Amino acid sequence: MSIQTKTLSVRVKDKHAKLLRQMSYEVNQCFNFANELTMKASRNYSDAGAVKPVWMSAYDTQKPVLKFRKESGFIIPSHTAQEVCAKHAQARKQFKRAKLRWRVSSGSKRSLGFVPFKKGSAKWKNGQVVFAKHIFKVWDTYGLSQYEFTSGSFSEDSRGRWYFNVCVQVEQLPTATGKAAIGVDLGLKDTATCSDGTKLERGHRQDL
Repeated sequence: MSIQTKTLSVRVKDKHAKLLRQMSYEVNQCFNFANELTMKASRNYSDAGAVKPVWMSAYDTQKPVLKFRKESGFIIPSHTAQEVCAKHAQARKQFKRAKLRWRVSSGSKRSLGFVPFKKGSAKWKNGQVVFAKHIFKVWDTYGLSQYEFTSGSFSEDSRGRWYFNVCVQVEQLPTATGKAAIGVDLGLKDTATCSDGTKLERGHRQDL
């Protein structure tokens, strides 16, 4: 059996929406802080006479973002702030831009809520999800207790409903293989020709 990774998504009960919106706000603040750092680093290279732009990595932004998180008194854990830096760097690399769109937390153009986490950050305990020392009740449609959680996120849809999305590893069952059938063309006078190319002499018996 081979192992494959799949993402399970379950609905989070509405009573946790306020807490998740607060966490999402803090994620947006960390994202925008990282965005400002990379934007300034790229903008200042020309003033310094550098030949190539300064391209900050996720590692470069982590330390100042973690300091910003601590000084701001955010409730999101440090590993979530680190994951925000990783997501920010990944998107910059994908779009080849030093600055991305700002994440907006309010108004008609606000960004949908998003709270990422690393492996080991979210756990299943007593039929509930435990994350950042908070308990979240979900509609468990998969039997989550049988899986080991890796990375994932809490995400919000356009109607304000929240979901817990987590990557898990599952065993992939081997694909069943059937026996191939051979067709026989009996329309010839002297021989019968099978679909696999075998020729049978007329009057000669052969087991197929």
